[in-house]
Amino acid sequence: MLVFDPICAIATPPGSAGLAIVRLSGTGCFAIADQCFHGKTTIQAAKSHTVLYGTFEQTQGTMRLPIDQVTAFIYRAPHSYTGEDVVEFGCHGGSIVSAEVVETLIAAGARHAEPGEFTKRAFLHQKMDLTQVEAVGDLIHAVSKQGSHAAAQQLMGGFTRRLAELREKLLELCGLLELELDFSQEDIELIDKKLLAEKIEETRGFCVSLAQSFRSAEIVRSGYSVGIVGYPNAGKSSLLNALLERKRAIVSATPGTTRDYIEEVIHWEGAAIRLIDTAGIRESQDTIEIEGIALAAELLQECHLILVLNDLSEGEHHSNPLLHSLQANFPNADFALVQSKTDLVHGGNTSLEALSISVHNGDGIGNLKHVLAQKARAATETINDALINARQATLLQQAADALSKAREAALAGESNEFTALDLRAALKHIGEITGAVWNDDILNAVFGKFCIGK
Repeated sequence: MLVFDPICAIATPPGSAGLAIVRLSGTGCFAIADQCFHGKTTIQAAKSHTVLYGTFEQTQGTMRLPIDQVTAFIYRAPHSYTGEDVVEFGCHGGSIVSAEVVETLIAAGARHAEPGEFTKRAFLHQKMDLTQVEAVGDLIHAVSKQGSHAAAQQLMGGFTRRLAELREKLLELCGLLELELDFSQEDIELIDKKLLAEKIEETRGFCVSLAQSFRSAEIVRSGYSVGIVGYPNAGKSSLLNALLERKRAIVSATPGTTRDYIEEVIHWEGAAIRLIDTAGIRESQDTIEIEGIALAAELLQECHLILVLNDLSEGEHHSNPLLHSLQANFPNADFALVQSKTDLVHGGNTSLEALSISVHNGDGIGNLKHVLAQKARAATETINDALINARQATLLQQAADALSKAREAALAGESNEFTALDLRAALKHIGEITGAVWNDDILNAVFGKFCIGK
């Protein structure tokens, strides 16, 4: 078993709350805890998965100063989150008490945990692999139920099992190829090269499909980004307020009111929608407004859908030049033209094919919400038990590239040695996804994004 020094940190968010949790983990943590905790029995004498109640005290010279009445949750190795001996103190929330608990534990011999260090130890003690580690972060930061459920499936090993099956298939093929090499003198063929190429292509397609789900996974992870653009006074800020059902943006008849962008996340029909209200796009001499327009262009690069808002009172085709310009500049985005201020036009929106709204009387707002939720769900319908991130997508694509080479080598009738070499390269990349193959750079990249206390 690996041995690590005792670490501690607050495991709950800062601020006023009914409860806070301080986690202590590592070799000797029970002895450290007993220096601070006083109940009917000692922590060292307690059984695993039991809870003690007592006083947490701080030593000041010859005096013992009570900090709080706490609960102590005891977990003995290896049956804990980190795989080590763990004590989790439940104290009252707030910025003072939990900080004093941490300070007291450090004075007693622990050190402050680094970001993600508890989960890193869980990985090193083989309590979870890297795909499950990354699922922990996704579960914590989920902005939608779909993202939370997918992360939970990944945390429970759904993605791990799929990758394990893939590795088994590749290892089986490698084994057959390498066994053929042992019998090369007898000219024995254990697997038909055409069948081998088909099996390799099957696994390559699986890798490519997963890698391509990265964009959908990002939507589930962070929300479906919708940029609201248009000429000044098209009603962008009014639309944002109507969608949020509260006054969030300043609305004024003066053109160029929105200089910066406003971003809000809202949930409709089970989808997380990230709304971004941008500065009105026009030629301007105002330095601040120019900066806001430039920032809007940067934000639109990341948007999945761009709503071009057209002031119908200026004409049905008034914003077409803007729409065509944006479509040329952002070819990867989806677009929707929204005709606004229909209440100002005689006959309303009966002849228009585009989405039509009136913020003034509420017409079309409900329909627009429904359309946005539909688009968000359609963009993520392939997500099941894996939220592919950038690291995983890169490794999956590298594995797919290696498998393409292996397939070509098999079809060309090259020596099994070359095909097996490429298959082994693919196996290495897949192993890096789960952490079966790792180094310090890989771990630093993964755990560097974690918060302290996790």
